Amino acid sequence: MAVTRWYAEQIRNEQRSGTDPERLKSLKDGLAACATDLEALQDGGPVEAAEIGARYAARAQELEGQ
Repeated sequence: MAVTRWYAEQIRNEQRSGTDPERLKSLKDGLAACATDLEALQDGGPVEAAEIGARYAARAQELEGQ
């Protein structure tokens, strides 16, 4: 997923620079939320999958602008 990759890349960048511990925590929280949603995709039905997919499409567009 593009959103998961974005979070992982940003975490690596932040760990290298080490300048903003709060941003690093926020990024890690975002990545954890991705993991939770991936688990929900495996356990959920088509309605839940559609909701998660729509949310991630919007989030991916939002992150591309950053």
